[in-house]
Amino acid sequence: MTALMTILGIVVFVVGLLFSIAWHELGHLSTAKMFGIRVPQYMVGFGPTIWSRTKGETEYGVKGIPLGGYIRMIGMFPPGDDGKIRQRSTSPFRGMIEDARAAAYEELQPGDEKRLFYTRKPWKRVVVMFAGPFMNLILAVVIFLSVLMTFGVNTQTTTVASVSDCVIAAGATTDKCPANAPDAPAKEAGLRAGDRIVAFDGVSVTEWGALQKLIREAPATVTITVERDGRTTDLTAQPIQNTVHRTDGKGGYVEGEYVQASFLGFAPASGVVQQSFPQAVDRMGDIMTGGFQALVALPSKVPDLWNAAFAGGERKDDSPVGVVGAARVGGEIVTLDIPPSHRVATMLFLLAGFNLSLFLFNMLPLLPLDGGHIAGALWESVRRAFAKVFRRPDPGPFDVAKLMPVAYVVAGIFICFTLLVLVADVVNPVKLAG
Repeated sequence: MTALMTILGIVVFVVGLLFSIAWHELGHLSTAKMFGIRVPQYMVGFGPTIWSRTKGETEYGVKGIPLGGYIRMIGMFPPGDDGKIRQRSTSPFRGMIEDARAAAYEELQPGDEKRLFYTRKPWKRVVVMFAGPFMNLILAVVIFLSVLMTFGVNTQTTTVASVSDCVIAAGATTDKCPANAPDAPAKEAGLRAGDRIVAFDGVSVTEWGALQKLIREAPATVTITVERDGRTTDLTAQPIQNTVHRTDGKGGYVEGEYVQASFLGFAPASGVVQQSFPQAVDRMGDIMTGGFQALVALPSKVPDLWNAAFAGGERKDDSPVGVVGAARVGGEIVTLDIPPSHRVATMLFLLAGFNLSLFLFNMLPLLPLDGGHIAGALWESVRRAFAKVFRRPDPGPFDVAKLMPVAYVVAGIFICFTLLVLVADVVNPVKLAG
């Protein structure tokens, strides 16, 4: 039964993956057609075609390898300096450029001269290339916000999980009470596990982050209002100064950093809490910031990935995960011993994270990614603006095809990294539990 559920989870993730790819390419397709660019093909996947159908001037289809997708637009690159589409050369770099240029003019038909991608104004080309990643961003934001506001998120609450017996400084070498350690102020005040703190020194609280801040800034004596057994009770506590972990301002802690602050001595309970719209937007901002930071840190993850793949090293929780690894996680989610609604929420979070990664990755200003074409169009706008200001001849379209040798190098690096992640995902996968 567990194996069947795992397979079901993998299938669900793959379907979500294919939808995300199709959604991405739909952004490119719709804006290209809106600006009158001819699009001969819209494909989800790579490799052999499993199914296709031609509607109008575009062939729509699904290919066998669900690792990406594409649309083919006529005239992605301008003709060469001599005005010709193709001119063979013995130079391997020149050959790359000419092959890319020729591919952009495949299936050229009479009347297409005015429907070429490169003939559109730079801002229109930016819109076409940005529309794909933007669709992934929209999908990620919608899923994240929906899950946070509907299902909620596991977070620390104002309910007391446990009360400390004594005062011990954060970072101490022992968690046992020394002989001379004073009792924890929370214990002396009569705070109990299960109490829900509803107000602190007259200030109503509903979030752990806000309560934590009030505790750390507390005066010598405070009143703690708790809900216990259906009734409200006021407790008097006398916080003391202690060495505590530095907070991140949102209820979490900064590992290895300590400060002096007021201290009570209790641990908050965790629970799934629905987020308000402002809270969900705030968490969404944190998620996007974390995604950007993870993208920047990718090169630094290569040594750990190599060790995990080939040297039996530990696969860290923040290790990059590919499609295979994400599919395995999807299979694991379905088998978790949690309520079905939480499984659905976790699977949706995984899919949203994948779409956010697609957006951030594709926005890198490198060919052959969408961001590389965007950068080329923006550079063309800058060149033409300078020419206009200084009354020089229009330099014409920026020939992105000349950057294809660099694009092949970038693609080669991406392929090697993808293969490394694939091997690590197979031999030493990231596990959601256990």
